[in-house]
Amino acid sequence: MENTKDKILFTIDLLKGQGIPIKSRPEGIVVAAAAFIIPAVVAIVMLGWYLSISASISIQKQKISSYEEKISKLSKAVELYNSFEEEKGAVNNCLSEVSSSIKKHTQWSPVLAMLVKNMPDSLVLKELEVKRRSTKKKLPKKDNPQTMVDVSVPVETLHMTVSGNPQNNSDEAVRLFRDRLCSSDLLREKLEDITVSQEFNTPKSQDAVSYDIDCIFKPKL
Repeated sequence: MENTKDKILFTIDLLKGQGIPIKSRPEGIVVAAAAFIIPAVVAIVMLGWYLSISASISIQKQKISSYEEKISKLSKAVELYNSFEEEKGAVNNCLSEVSSSIKKHTQWSPVLAMLVKNMPDSLVLKELEVKRRSTKKKLPKKDNPQTMVDVSVPVETLHMTVSGNPQNNSDEAVRLFRDRLCSSDLLREKLEDITVSQEFNTPKSQDAVSYDIDCIFKPKL
């Protein structure tokens, strides 16, 4: 009969009671990896988001800077335009005043030339004078045409004194001169009336007779 010897196993604790470390299992490896990877992924996402926002902000700042530059140029253009408009308004006001003044004054050079051309040879011009006075006229108000207001308007009178020899029928010569003035293209639309009066002769002027001729112009409205 064969003898069987019992085998005895001995366990030696090299950690001196600290215990034997647990062998790593797949679940532990996954948890450990997840604990490291998730923060890294979050950090990468945040970094990408930050960089994207920074780039967008930079682009927007460039656009804003470009817009501000354009607005600055447009502002200068608007200021220049407004300045031109103000200057234009001032010039128009001046032109309006000049036009209004011109309408209130008669250009006498062509009138004098017409007088010389139409005066009969038997008459002599002794005196020539322009008289001005004002008269009241009812005119529509500028800002309210339905309302009539009294406006002072200028009236001009061209006064002449002519003389002629009584033996040369001076009365007929003066009448002819008056008719020529009334029918002239230059004056017929401007004249309101022409009056003629004869001066009394004095002892020193028995050889001549004098006439006062007043060409009364229509009021300058």
